[in-house]
Amino acid sequence: MKKIIYTLGISFLLINCSQEMVDTSNTNGVEGINLEDLNIQKANYTQQINDLKLELEKINSAIDALGSSEKRTLITAFITETQSFEHQIEIQANIKTRQNVLIYPEFAGRLITLKVVEGQNVKKGNLLALIDDAGITDQLDQMILQLNLAKTTFERTQRLWDQKIGSEMMYLEAKTRYKAAQKQVSQIKQQLAKTKIYAPFNGVIDEIQARLGSNLIPGITPVLRIVNLNTMFAESDVPENYLSNITKGSKAKVSIPALNQIQNTEIHQTGNFITPSNRTFRVEARLENPKGLIKPNLNARLSIMDYFNPEAIMIPLRVVREDAKNQPYVFVLSKPEKDNGFTTEQRMVTLGKTKEEMVEIIDGLTTGELVVEEGVSLLVTNQKVKRILE
Repeated sequence: MKKIIYTLGISFLLINCSQEMVDTSNTNGVEGINLEDLNIQKANYTQQINDLKLELEKINSAIDALGSSEKRTLITAFITETQSFEHQIEIQANIKTRQNVLIYPEFAGRLITLKVVEGQNVKKGNLLALIDDAGITDQLDQMILQLNLAKTTFERTQRLWDQKIGSEMMYLEAKTRYKAAQKQVSQIKQQLAKTKIYAPFNGVIDEIQARLGSNLIPGITPVLRIVNLNTMFAESDVPENYLSNITKGSKAKVSIPALNQIQNTEIHQTGNFITPSNRTFRVEARLENPKGLIKPNLNARLSIMDYFNPEAIMIPLRVVREDAKNQPYVFVLSKPEKDNGFTTEQRMVTLGKTKEEMVEIIDGLTTGELVVEEGVSLLVTNQKVKRILE
């Protein structure tokens, strides 16, 4: 406003001076005036003209200043600063448990007893089922009798042999019969133990597939499934290019859409083998399952932190532009003037990882710089702009 008043004042002064000059030129004729007086008048008029030219230059400068500020492009800008930045990869995962076993019989025979029902919790070592031993118990009783006889014979023969009575052959034969009887009894006990099915770990009986009275075939006919839901994990295959960034202890997050559940966890195991078909390696993240809602083979999403920078410079992706060589750049404000006036500077930058429409600047920017945000598409380098404060 002061500039406008100043400009109007000078304009009025020029108009008055011009009128005075015109009036003087009209009233003062040159006829009858000697040369000395004419030179004096000429000098006076020349001085007035020079003074008016100086005032005119001031007016033009004021007009130029007002005109240029009005034509400046309006933009917004933000100040760069450092912040903590975590980058994560997200991949499909599958829920598993290592304690999920379908138990097959080790002995061929008829299923005669089931000690459990579906849904029952069992402890490690609990008896689950019995298979008909087909007379193995009777064989064991007979072999125990033979073992006792062989033991008595051996002990008597040994006492005689210690007293130098009898032959060495009789002693060796008695010892051999005794050892053979021991092995036979042990073998029959091992075979008889296979007729009993025990719980291999703590868990719950998920399904009983065999029925009482059915004939079981080792390795072919399943009896029941036992599952432990306390130790669960999410398993996934990760591309090999993340091998150096994802290690044991890396922070992770597991999302289970079916349960609307998210758990923060960490990678507790990484594979040591690259699958040739898809160039991936296996990772596992443990899960807590206190209510038993998480089941094996549920679909899940596994997010793993593969990069962390505690002092990263992050800017919106929308402010980044590319030149003809596909090199990224941003516009930075420089040469500050009064009334939030600035000059644009095209700054080449090196981009890092992205997250939620933000990108990390590896090189090209420092903290405390003004980066153009709104209006960036209208700019060129060394352009005069005016920053709007939000």
